[in-house]
Amino acid sequence: MRLLRSTDMALRVLMRLAVAGGSTPTTREVAADMNVPYTHAAKVVAELQHRGLLETRRGRGGGLSLSEAGRGASVGGIVRALEGEGDVADCEGSVPCPLNSDCRLRGALRRAQEAFYAALDPLTVADMVAAPTGPLLLGLPSARRPS
Repeated sequence: MRLLRSTDMALRVLMRLAVAGGSTPTTREVAADMNVPYTHAAKVVAELQHRGLLETRRGRGGGLSLSEAGRGASVGGIVRALEGEGDVADCEGSVPCPLNSDCRLRGALRRAQEAFYAALDPLTVADMVAAPTGPLLLGLPSARRPS
């Protein structure tokens, strides 16, 4: 299974903000730190804000910060929400699979997908920034910026 780029980016943004401390990096700074296009980061930030995982503040002194809900959010829950409820394989696509009615693969893939999410469920965003990851994130350019 492969995550959507936007899901991967969302997890990296949340992790970056989890180590921000008192600083409030901008979307542009986080995009540069995570080596992703600003326009894509802006869409991801808007989605994360909509879901209550981060807070944004405009204007001078503004920026991004991780909400309490975001800090304690289950990584499995975040991935489920961002990836959607779709199947791993597109059995019902524009050209439906001829095996659809009696296929055992679809159920096996669904169970494997659920096992993937279940492995991520106990982990929180805060867990993801424990050493050695957190110190690496603190070494990023905007993390070293004085607040």
